Amino acid sequence: MTDEPAIEVRGLVKRFGGRAVVDDVSLTVAKGEIAGFLGPNGSGKTTTIRLMCGLLTPDAGEGRVLGHDILTEGRAIKREVGYMTQRFSFYEDLTIEENLRFVAGLYGLDDARRAVSGTLADLGLTSRRGQLAGSLSGGWKQRLALAACIMHRPQLLLLDEPTAGVDPKARRDFWNEIHQLASGGLTVLVSTHYMDEAERCHRINYISYGKLVAKGTVSEVVRDAGLTTFVLSGRNVTRAAERLEGMDGVDQVAPFGNTLHVVGKNADLLRAAAERVAKETGCDLSPSETSLEDVFIQLMGKARDNMQ
Repeated sequence: MTDEPAIEVRGLVKRFGGRAVVDDVSLTVAKGEIAGFLGPNGSGKTTTIRLMCGLLTPDAGEGRVLGHDILTEGRAIKREVGYMTQRFSFYEDLTIEENLRFVAGLYGLDDARRAVSGTLADLGLTSRRGQLAGSLSGGWKQRLALAACIMHRPQLLLLDEPTAGVDPKARRDFWNEIHQLASGGLTVLVSTHYMDEAERCHRINYISYGKLVAKGTVSEVVRDAGLTTFVLSGRNVTRAAERLEGMDGVDQVAPFGNTLHVVGKNADLLRAAAERVAKETGCDLSPSETSLEDVFIQLMGKARDNMQ
């Protein structure tokens, strides 16, 4: 058994219209790892993932994915990839089973009937095999899409905003399934805007306008951001928010229900501002843990749009 990473790329660059939408990105993903990709819309998340999966050819850079060279063996990589897009793209007037049989035919699976039957069982779809795809709820459509992606037993699974539009229980069930697949050795790359989904990844990568600006476990990314967070509570948090905006040391002011989260890079200046405003408005003040969302907002604020 080899210890070679599932993905190891260096200096990836991809240009569209003369602009680098992926700019000198290097990273490593271990086999069986769930790697999350975060960033604002248009930041290059999906393009980066497609470069690593053999779906796009980089303009510069190098690397290996699943033991294959990304520059010369893109076709071999694509054969080992399952790709689940955000948009449901199956025939709604066919049943679940008919859709999977169609996909099995596209993959040219030797024993399509057995592959379809096994996939239905693995994803808990057997009892619904005769149900029309168009009549499924968002969660069941998502499960059908995942079934189609893994039926050919890929080594790498690409998920592009996979749980948009589904309820919280369906999202949790979906992620339980993803972790089960990863425990069996499947490597997963997932693009998401949901902070709770990012926290379910083994490691995350924050991409901002083509640049990889943070990577590591969630705890490492939060730690390395170097932010301090305080919470104000009381009846005058709205007035406190107005006072805090623009004060030295205050980078973020965000209401959460009946509380106010105040975040900054300079801990001393932030504390001074928060204590002053808390005293003036009669609010209670307490320290709090910095969240991944706080880091996300901070990184967005520092980023420069490469399309401007």
